[in-house]
Amino acid sequence: MKCSLGLFLTITLSMLGCSRLLSPGPESRYKEAQRRLDSAKGDEARFYALDGAAKTALDFARPKQADAYARELLTLADKFKSDWNYGNAIHDGHVVLGRLALLNGDRPGACQHLLDAGDTRGSPQLNSFGPNMTLARDLLNVGERDCVLQYFQKCRRFWEMGQDKLSEWEDAVRHQRTPGFGTSLLY
Repeated sequence: MKCSLGLFLTITLSMLGCSRLLSPGPESRYKEAQRRLDSAKGDEARFYALDGAAKTALDFARPKQADAYARELLTLADKFKSDWNYGNAIHDGHVVLGRLALLNGDRPGACQHLLDAGDTRGSPQLNSFGPNMTLARDLLNVGERDCVLQYFQKCRRFWEMGQDKLSEWEDAVRHQRTPGFGTSLLY
Protein backbone atom coordinates (compact mmCIF):
# COMPACT_ATOMS: atom_id res chain seq x y z
CA MET A 1 0.00 0.00 0.00
CA LYS A 2 1.42 3.34 -1.05
CA CYS A 3 0.78 6.39 1.16
CA SER A 4 1.54 9.98 0.23
CA LEU A 5 3.41 12.19 2.66
CA GLY A 6 0.40 14.54 2.87
CA LEU A 7 -1.97 11.71 3.77
CA PHE A 8 0.53 10.36 6.30
CA LEU A 9 0.85 13.78 7.98
CA THR A 10 -2.93 14.26 8.02
CA ILE A 11 -3.49 10.89 9.67
CA THR A 12 -0.63 11.39 12.14
CA LEU A 13 -1.75 14.89 13.17
CA SER A 14 -5.33 13.65 13.58
CA MET A 15 -4.18 10.78 15.78
CA LEU A 16 -2.19 13.21 17.92
CA GLY A 17 -5.25 15.40 18.41
CA CYS A 18 -3.90 18.17 16.21
CA SER A 19 -6.73 18.25 13.69
CA ARG A 20 -7.20 21.97 14.44
CA LEU A 21 -3.88 22.52 12.65
CA LEU A 22 -5.43 21.00 9.55
CA SER A 23 -8.66 22.96 9.69
CA PRO A 24 -9.22 26.04 7.58
CA GLY A 25 -8.33 29.43 9.00
CA PRO A 26 -10.82 31.98 10.35
CA GLU A 27 -11.43 33.58 6.95
CA SER A 28 -12.29 30.23 5.31
CA ARG A 29 -14.53 29.24 8.23
CA TYR A 30 -16.22 32.64 8.08
CA LYS A 31 -16.85 32.38 4.33
CA GLU A 32 -18.24 28.85 4.68
CA ALA A 33 -20.53 29.90 7.55
CA GLN A 34 -21.74 32.86 5.49
CA ARG A 35 -22.38 30.59 2.50
CA ARG A 36 -24.42 28.22 4.68
CA LEU A 37 -26.41 31.11 6.15
CA ASP A 38 -27.02 32.71 2.75
CA SER A 39 -28.30 29.42 1.34
CA ALA A 40 -30.52 28.63 4.34
CA LYS A 41 -34.15 28.43 3.27
CA GLY A 42 -36.69 28.84 6.04
CA ASP A 43 -36.46 29.37 9.77
CA GLU A 44 -35.21 25.89 10.63
CA ALA A 45 -32.29 25.98 8.18
CA ARG A 46 -31.45 29.50 9.34
CA PHE A 47 -31.63 28.36 12.98
CA TYR A 48 -28.95 25.73 12.26
CA ALA A 49 -26.75 28.11 10.27
CA LEU A 50 -26.84 31.11 12.62
CA ASP A 51 -24.76 29.46 15.34
CA GLY A 52 -21.70 29.02 13.14
CA ALA A 53 -22.26 32.39 11.47
CA ALA A 54 -22.32 34.21 14.83
CA LYS A 55 -19.18 32.51 16.11
CA THR A 56 -17.17 32.92 12.92
CA ALA A 57 -18.25 36.55 12.50
CA LEU A 58 -16.85 37.23 15.97
CA ASP A 59 -13.65 35.29 15.22
CA PHE A 60 -13.25 37.20 11.95
CA ALA A 61 -13.68 40.59 13.68
CA ARG A 62 -17.19 41.37 12.48
CA PRO A 63 -18.72 42.37 15.84
CA LYS A 64 -21.91 44.00 14.50
CA GLN A 65 -22.63 40.98 12.36
CA ALA A 66 -21.86 38.59 15.24
CA ASP A 67 -24.20 40.54 17.51
CA ALA A 68 -27.03 40.50 14.96
CA TYR A 69 -26.61 36.78 14.27
CA ALA A 70 -26.44 35.84 17.97
CA ARG A 71 -29.57 37.86 18.75
CA GLU A 72 -31.44 36.35 15.80
CA LEU A 73 -30.32 32.88 16.90
CA LEU A 74 -31.69 33.43 20.42
CA THR A 75 -34.95 34.80 19.01
CA LEU A 76 -35.36 31.91 16.58
CA ALA A 77 -34.56 29.42 19.35
CA ASP A 78 -38.00 30.10 20.86
CA LYS A 79 -39.52 28.37 17.82
CA PHE A 80 -37.34 25.28 18.24
CA LYS A 81 -37.48 24.47 21.94
CA SER A 82 -37.90 20.75 21.27
CA ASP A 83 -35.05 20.62 18.72
CA TRP A 84 -31.80 18.84 19.63
CA ASN A 85 -29.90 22.05 18.75
CA TYR A 86 -31.88 24.31 21.12
CA GLY A 87 -29.35 23.95 23.96
CA ASN A 88 -26.45 24.77 21.65
CA ALA A 89 -28.27 27.87 20.40
CA ILE A 90 -28.90 29.19 23.92
CA HIS A 91 -25.36 28.48 25.04
CA ASP A 92 -23.53 29.73 21.98
CA GLY A 93 -25.75 32.77 21.42
CA HIS A 94 -25.03 33.99 24.94
CA VAL A 95 -21.32 33.18 24.73
CA VAL A 96 -21.02 35.32 21.58
CA LEU A 97 -22.98 38.19 23.18
CA GLY A 98 -20.90 37.88 26.35
CA ARG A 99 -17.64 38.03 24.43
CA LEU A 100 -18.92 41.12 22.60
CA ALA A 101 -19.96 42.72 25.90
CA LEU A 102 -16.49 42.10 27.30
CA LEU A 103 -14.87 43.58 24.18
CA ASN A 104 -16.97 46.70 24.84
CA GLY A 105 -15.85 46.88 28.47
CA ASP A 106 -19.18 45.67 29.90
CA ARG A 107 -17.97 43.15 32.47
CA PRO A 108 -21.33 42.84 34.29
CA GLY A 109 -23.08 42.24 30.96
CA ALA A 110 -20.47 39.64 29.98
CA CYS A 111 -20.95 37.85 33.31
CA GLN A 112 -24.71 37.83 32.85
CA HIS A 113 -24.39 36.33 29.39
CA LEU A 114 -22.04 33.66 30.76
CA LEU A 115 -24.62 32.75 33.40
CA ASP A 116 -27.38 32.79 30.78
CA ALA A 117 -25.26 30.45 28.63
CA GLY A 118 -25.10 28.07 31.59
CA ASP A 119 -28.89 28.06 31.83
CA THR A 120 -29.07 25.83 28.76
CA ARG A 121 -30.65 22.41 29.16
CA GLY A 122 -27.71 20.96 27.27
CA SER A 123 -27.51 19.16 23.94
CA PRO A 124 -25.85 16.04 22.58
CA GLN A 125 -22.65 18.07 22.04
CA LEU A 126 -22.70 20.02 25.32
CA ASN A 127 -23.57 16.92 27.32
CA SER A 128 -20.62 14.96 25.96
CA PHE A 129 -17.87 17.39 24.92
CA GLY A 130 -18.89 20.16 27.29
CA PRO A 131 -19.27 23.89 26.79
CA ASN A 132 -16.88 26.29 25.14
CA MET A 133 -14.85 28.05 27.86
CA THR A 134 -13.57 31.04 25.88
CA LEU A 135 -15.80 33.57 27.63
CA ALA A 136 -15.08 31.99 31.03
CA ARG A 137 -11.32 32.26 30.37
CA ASP A 138 -11.63 35.85 29.20
CA LEU A 139 -13.63 36.78 32.29
CA LEU A 140 -11.06 35.11 34.54
CA ASN A 141 -8.37 37.16 32.81
CA VAL A 142 -10.12 40.34 33.99
CA GLY A 143 -10.70 39.04 37.53
CA GLU A 144 -14.34 37.91 37.30
CA ARG A 145 -13.93 34.70 39.28
CA ASP A 146 -17.30 34.57 41.07
CA CYS A 147 -19.42 34.51 37.92
CA VAL A 148 -17.17 31.86 36.37
CA LEU A 149 -17.54 29.65 39.45
CA GLN A 150 -21.33 30.10 39.23
CA TYR A 151 -21.17 29.14 35.56
CA PHE A 152 -19.24 25.96 36.37
CA GLN A 153 -22.03 25.01 38.80
CA LYS A 154 -24.64 25.53 36.08
CA CYS A 155 -22.59 23.38 33.68
CA ARG A 156 -22.72 20.50 36.17
CA ARG A 157 -26.45 20.12 35.41
CA PHE A 158 -25.88 19.07 31.81
CA TRP A 159 -22.20 18.05 31.53
CA GLU A 160 -22.19 14.84 33.54
CA MET A 161 -19.11 13.54 31.74
CA GLY A 162 -17.17 16.66 32.75
CA GLN A 163 -17.68 16.58 36.51
CA ASP A 164 -14.00 15.85 37.23
CA LYS A 165 -12.84 18.55 34.85
CA LEU A 166 -15.23 21.08 36.40
CA SER A 167 -13.94 20.20 39.88
CA GLU A 168 -10.35 20.66 38.69
CA TRP A 169 -11.20 24.01 37.12
CA GLU A 170 -13.09 25.19 40.21
CA ASP A 171 -10.09 24.35 42.36
CA ALA A 172 -7.78 26.32 40.06
CA VAL A 173 -10.09 29.36 40.10
CA ARG A 174 -10.43 29.26 43.90
CA HIS A 175 -6.62 29.30 44.08
CA GLN A 176 -6.44 32.40 41.84
CA ARG A 177 -5.28 30.46 38.77
CA THR A 178 -6.75 30.31 35.29
CA PRO A 179 -7.34 26.68 34.32
CA GLY A 180 -5.81 25.16 31.23
CA PHE A 181 -9.08 24.70 29.32
CA GLY A 182 -7.42 22.87 26.43
CA THR A 183 -9.80 21.82 23.69
CA SER A 184 -12.73 23.41 25.55
CA LEU A 185 -11.64 26.66 23.91
CA LEU A 186 -11.95 25.30 20.37
CA TYR A 187 -15.59 24.36 19.82
